[in-house]
Amino acid sequence: MEDKPQYLASGVSRREVWSWAMYDFANSGYTTVVITAIFNAYFVAVVTRNEAWGTFAWTAALAVSYALIILTAPVLGAYADAYAAKKRLLFLSTVGCVLFTALLYFVGSGDLWLAVVLIVLSNFFFTCGGNLISAFLPELAQERALGKVSGWGWSFGYIGGLISLGLSLGYVTWAQGQGKPAEEFVPITMLITACMFALSSIPTFLFLKERALPQPHLSGRTVVREAFARIGDTVNHVRDYRDLVRFLSCIVFYQAGIQTVITLAAIYAQQVMGFDTGDTMFLVLVVNVTASVGAFGFGSVQDRIGHIPTIALTLVGWIVMVLLAWMAEDRAMFWLAANLAGLCLGASQSAGRALIGYFSPDARRAEFFGLWGLAVNLSSILGPVTYGLVSWISRGDHRLAMLITGSYFIIGLMILMGIDVPRGRQAALRAGETSAIGKG
Repeated sequence: MEDKPQYLASGVSRREVWSWAMYDFANSGYTTVVITAIFNAYFVAVVTRNEAWGTFAWTAALAVSYALIILTAPVLGAYADAYAAKKRLLFLSTVGCVLFTALLYFVGSGDLWLAVVLIVLSNFFFTCGGNLISAFLPELAQERALGKVSGWGWSFGYIGGLISLGLSLGYVTWAQGQGKPAEEFVPITMLITACMFALSSIPTFLFLKERALPQPHLSGRTVVREAFARIGDTVNHVRDYRDLVRFLSCIVFYQAGIQTVITLAAIYAQQVMGFDTGDTMFLVLVVNVTASVGAFGFGSVQDRIGHIPTIALTLVGWIVMVLLAWMAEDRAMFWLAANLAGLCLGASQSAGRALIGYFSPDARRAEFFGLWGLAVNLSSILGPVTYGLVSWISRGDHRLAMLITGSYFIIGLMILMGIDVPRGRQAALRAGETSAIGKG
C-alpha cells in the first residue's frame, strides 16, 4: 500500500489505515468463496440436485437477505451515528457472518432449507459489516484522496479473497485427487473461509478508532424511534441531496449488473462454458488479481480525472464484458470477458464508495452509507432475480439472461450523466454546517 501522509486525515496513522483495509481483506473471502466461486455452484448442483429451479432458488435466498438489509440498514446507520456505535455494530456483524458461514459446513445434498436460512443470515451480517466499515472512510482520508484510499482498501480486499480462495483451491485439488465428491470437500471450504474472516479482522478491532462522538438525542424517544426520526429528517430534506439521490438511483441499476456477475459467475461458467469446480475456482482466483489491480489503479485515476468520468469508464467496460461473455464460444474469449469484469469490478466498487463519502455530511456518515447499502442491496435483488427468472422461464438459456443483465449497465450510465458532483458536495457541506450550528 502506498502511504503518503498528505492523503490521510489529521491524526490518522498508517497503521490505522492498514487496519481499516484489513477488514476488506478479511471479508472478501466470504464474497469470493461463498457467493462467487464455490457455494453458489454447490447449491445448484448438489443442494437442489440440478433442478430447473435451482438457480432461481439461489437468487431468491440472496434476495431475502438483501430485503432484510433494505429494511434495517438505514436504521442501523442512523443508530450508529447517534450513538457513535459503528465499531460495536461492526464487531457484532462480523461475529454473525463468521458463525453462520461456519455452519454451512453442515449443508449437504437436499438440505435446501438449512442452506437457505444460513445463506440469508450469513449474507445479512456480511452486508451489514460492509456498510459499516465503509462509513469509516471519510474519517481516514482527506477529501481529495477519497478515491485513492478507497482503492487501497478494495485492492487489499481482493488479495484477501485471493488467499481464502487459494487455500480452498488447494484443499479442493487435493480432495478431488483423492476421489472425494463435492459433498465432502465443499463444506470444509466454508470452515476455511470462516476462520480466515475471523483471524484477518482482528487488526481492525485492535487499531481502528471510533472517531465519531455521540450526538444530542431526542428526548422521550427510544433508540429505534430516534433512528427512524433521523431517517425521516433526511427524507424530508431529500431535495437538498438531489445529486446523492440521483447517484443512489444510478447505483441501483449498475450494481444490479455487478451483483448478477458476482452471484452467478460460477454458475454461468459451469452451465455454459463447461467449467468444473477446479476450473471455476482458478478463474475466480485470477479475476481477483485483476480486480485488485483495477481497484488500486482506478483509485488514483478517480482523484485525477474526477468521480463521474471514472465510473462512466468502468460502466462502458462492463457493457463490453457482457457482450464478450454472451458471444463467447470458447474459453479464451470467456477468460478475456472474466478478466475485464475483474478490472471493472474493483474500479466501480471502489469509485462508488468514494463518491458516497464525498456526498456525505460529517454527522451522518453511517446513515448515508446505510442508504448506499440499501441501494446496493436493492440492486442485489433486482439483478440476480432477473437473471434467475430469465434462465428459469427460458429453460436454462443463461446466454439470454447474461445479455439482459447488460441493460442495467446502460441505464446506470444514462442516469450517471445527470449528476453534478460540486453541487452534491456543497449540499453535504451545508448539512454539516447546519449540524454544527445545532450542536452549538
